[in-house]
Amino acid sequence: MIPLEEIFCLIDDFCKLFEKKREGYFLATSARKRHKACQMSLSEIMMIEVMFHFSHYRTFKDFYKNCILDTYQDAFPKALSYNRFLELKQYALMPLAVFLSALKGQKTGLYYMDSTKLPVCNNLRISRNKVFKDCAKRGKTSTGWFFGFKLHIVFNHLGDIMSFKLTPGNVDDRQPVLELTKHLEGWLFGDRGYISKKLSLNLKQKGIEMINNVKKNMKKILLTPIKKYLLSKRGFVETIIDKLKNILHIDHSRHRSVVNFQVNVLGALLSYVFKPKKASVPFSALNHQSLSLTSS
Repeated sequence: MIPLEEIFCLIDDFCKLFEKKREGYFLATSARKRHKACQMSLSEIMMIEVMFHFSHYRTFKDFYKNCILDTYQDAFPKALSYNRFLELKQYALMPLAVFLSALKGQKTGLYYMDSTKLPVCNNLRISRNKVFKDCAKRGKTSTGWFFGFKLHIVFNHLGDIMSFKLTPGNVDDRQPVLELTKHLEGWLFGDRGYISKKLSLNLKQKGIEMINNVKKNMKKILLTPIKKYLLSKRGFVETIIDKLKNILHIDHSRHRSVVNFQVNVLGALLSYVFKPKKASVPFSALNHQSLSLTSS
């Protein structure tokens, strides 16, 4: 069971602090009020977004009308109309990003990186898509071409999110690695798409060792048993991404604005953070605290 009341308390405490800090950035003037009060609080807007990704609904419209305006009417007595709520979702973009960054996992020294496509429309409708024509790009993965974005994520071995980044679909997977691992040290496991001598050298200077499976035409690299074991468990990241797409609804092609697309991604990631059980690498049998996380 998802502890919704506890989650709302955390979100509400954060929003109170966030709004207090934000007030100092608004210019005081008698001619125009910069920060108008809303019928619904920021914490309620964020909570509804998180609740949607916990629900079984595939469309936000059905969820809002059937759950928020009906089932949870007592919990949200000042709920706005569906169309008005869509207009207000954009104001939750920055708070969701800040809150999510504050809930990143602990630094364990063992990290896994992967990327996944987030298409915004069917390939047959690319020429007719006007919402994302200036920001989404055509990209290619192992499953074929798509039009949209890529989500790059770094997890620790406990399944917690350490960092993430959205890029257009045509961006190489290796490009955001240095930025995503800016404050990390230890071992970083990835698939063959991250193989690069230049990238490995740059990461090594920061205290990170990149470990990948080599391609068929490459010379095999000798790895210690512990590295082989951890590399063989890289598939748990694909399990997490599968849950993000098929259970937490991070991936759908019905967005009508770029901002709401970003809010949907952040809401899905935040709902994953609050999940009580996460896929992880079974590493408890080994005393990894005594292992040296340097090249051997």
